[in-house]
Amino acid sequence: MKNSDLEDPSYRYSVPILAWDFHYEYVNELKAMASDLKKVHRISTQFSWNEKGLKIEERIKNEVIVITDLNLKIVFASSKIKRMTGYTEAEVLGNTPKMFQGPETCPTALQEIREAIQLKTSFEKTIENYKKNGKVYSCHINGFPVYNFKGEVSHFIAFEKNALSA
Repeated sequence: MKNSDLEDPSYRYSVPILAWDFHYEYVNELKAMASDLKKVHRISTQFSWNEKGLKIEERIKNEVIVITDLNLKIVFASSKIKRMTGYTEAEVLGNTPKMFQGPETCPTALQEIREAIQLKTSFEKTIENYKKNGKVYSCHINGFPVYNFKGEVSHFIAFEKNALSA
């Protein structure tokens, strides 16, 4: 760039389009996280949870959050679920996490998860799950019962991430 370019009023600084693409993607991710946090807050308010202990704001940045009711029907899945599984939130709502399981999912690990849920205790497992396209992925799950202010379990929450990045 020459000094004469700076003096020319028709000269414009340009930013590579690629930079705008990254910015657009980042802004969309922030919007999705904000929307997810509002949905979780709405659920937690409705069922009188203590959100602070769950550290949702910290974990939502790097993990998929799945919330089920006591019948294990999915009532919320964060927007990152699509990146991990290929399914949108709308496609998983009302289903159970069994929709992600298949032949390579370890029955012993599933039994241990079921027992933890029955005992209303936390669990941490890595299992083989299936994406919408049928591909297998290792999913690290950190699950907890969620208590309301009366001390009753109202939901279960799972923080999930690809085990390769865990």
